[in-house]
Amino acid sequence: MRALTAIPVYNEERHLRSVLNEVRRYSPENLVINDGSTDRTAEILSSEAGIHLITHSQNRGYGAALISAFAYVLEHQFDVLVTTDCDGQHEPSRISVLLEAIHDADIVSGSRYLRFFRENTHAPQDRLKINQRITTELNQRFGLNLTDAFCGFKAYRADGLARLRISETGWGMPLQLWAQAAFLKLRIKEVAVPRVYLDPNRAFGGVLNDADERLGYYRRVIAEAENGIPSKNHEGTVAESAPPATGYAFDCCAESCW
Repeated sequence: MRALTAIPVYNEERHLRSVLNEVRRYSPENLVINDGSTDRTAEILSSEAGIHLITHSQNRGYGAALISAFAYVLEHQFDVLVTTDCDGQHEPSRISVLLEAIHDADIVSGSRYLRFFRENTHAPQDRLKINQRITTELNQRFGLNLTDAFCGFKAYRADGLARLRISETGWGMPLQLWAQAAFLKLRIKEVAVPRVYLDPNRAFGGVLNDADERLGYYRRVIAEAENGIPSKNHEGTVAESAPPATGYAFDCCAESCW
């Protein structure tokens, strides 16, 4: 099984080198998507040998970075994609847990609320409440059984990725993902991971710094995703209207924030 670990980054000069060094211990092939960083991220990456690299000329969003990762995996014929954030929230040592669980699943998603870990830190209250609300709404609308809708620590089978039509470029991308995964009846697992917030005050940016605005945005993404799911025509077959997943252009971690 050929696996690639993808790390979306935006202005992560503080954490980038240490995260990359740790990820390399558990993943031999790694992709960094530099999503228009304006700090020293590009300079640091230029001195890092042996990584796959995609550079967005401008900041296009968390979802856009992962869309590029999805396309890269399909184009280069990897079997599995692992995604992890670059802010120290995720423990690369648990990449093996995701890969072990993917043997009979299409998507394996970390959950910070599945069980207690001693190293858990407190989630910011607005993020916790929004995560709980959105996770409940997804479960009710799409028949899912999630406990953490936003964790960016995931593993995907490439053949499952090829069936998705992800277009949401912002923080709400995972919500579109869950809606499509439910429609496609992809096999979904959650595995427990620690809840670690090294910097609970990190901002989303713009109007999304306001919790009410963020909740409204997430609900709009869910509604748009539901409306975009192909409906059955009068003959009972699904009418496909979305472009193929391999058509993403490269020139473009979720409540789990960069």
